[in-house]
Amino acid sequence: MSSASTTGGFPYQLIATDLDGTLLRSDESVSRRTRDALDAATAAGAAHIVVTGRSAPWTRHILDDLGYRGLAVCGQGAQVYDFGEHRLLTSVTLDRRLAGVALAKIEAEVGPLYLAASRDGLDGEILIGPGYAVTGKLPSTPFTDVSDLWAAPLNKIYIQHPALSDDELAEAARRAAGGFVTVAMAGEGIVELLPLGLTKATGLSLAARRLGFKAADTIAFGDMPNDIPMFAWASRSVAMANAHEELKAVADEVTSSNEEDGIAVVVERLLG
Repeated sequence: MSSASTTGGFPYQLIATDLDGTLLRSDESVSRRTRDALDAATAAGAAHIVVTGRSAPWTRHILDDLGYRGLAVCGQGAQVYDFGEHRLLTSVTLDRRLAGVALAKIEAEVGPLYLAASRDGLDGEILIGPGYAVTGKLPSTPFTDVSDLWAAPLNKIYIQHPALSDDELAEAARRAAGGFVTVAMAGEGIVELLPLGLTKATGLSLAARRLGFKAADTIAFGDMPNDIPMFAWASRSVAMANAHEELKAVADEVTSSNEEDGIAVVVERLLG
């Protein structure tokens, strides 16, 4: 247990939560119990920060609905977004030349990929190529010419394969192109190519510094392998019951699932 403390009796000053599969239920809502638990923790002196793989345009509608007004780390750490002021404080883009090399190397190993991409900025589009299966109900723009991918700055590229599992594809991508991009698996059907060295921990550390907090002050919740760097950075890490086995293996504890108020279970216990 961390030695960090708050004046209100909650043992951490910063609560970092992933969105999908963690804070959000499958219908993209946040339960009343979880809202109440986080409200109680903030009333006790802690701050809550969302750390998500979603880019800011795909995050805003959810957090606006929650009345969220703090900082959020979006785009797998690429963006630090101030929801109170509705502006990006930082934004890291993917080197498109290196991304092109990475894609070529991955396809040389596993064959043709299905592609999508996230454009930079608060209004950045999600581009979806032929064959790419979109997860959820998020808005997207189709493309047919691969050259369209490179027409504007990108935060990330998404890849899918017609035969390989997500785990197999992520491993093959790291093996073929790990020296050019960071490869992250963020959910079912979501394998991403990011700027080299970028992780959720990168963005979280920047946001925490702006808020005056340190790793020792932080408890983190997540469900997928892309949360591993955030878990390594935070003082305490909690995986959801529905989490990927790779994440459970490095977590300090495993709580209930996102459908069963797993965040609230831990926060309520820590509040005593």
